[in-house]
Amino acid sequence: MGQVTIYLDDESERRLKSAAAAAGMPVSRWVAQLVQDKTRTQWPESMRALAGAWRDFPEPQALRRETAADVPRETF
Repeated sequence: MGQVTIYLDDESERRLKSAAAAAGMPVSRWVAQLVQDKTRTQWPESMRALAGAWRDFPEPQALRRETAADVPRETF
């Protein structure tokens, strides 16, 4: 398991410790969870389980039937 050293200003350190305490976990676990959340390459299972949860949500074909004209784009 890797170890990382980071340097924080006093205010950031205070907020980090406060956030970890509010979550009820050690600072190292809180930071590790943050890294996992921010570098995830797939949606969490709880999000994927929502697929199809909205029965009245229109099908893609219905959404694409009425397309408006695109707005003019700025040139590079």
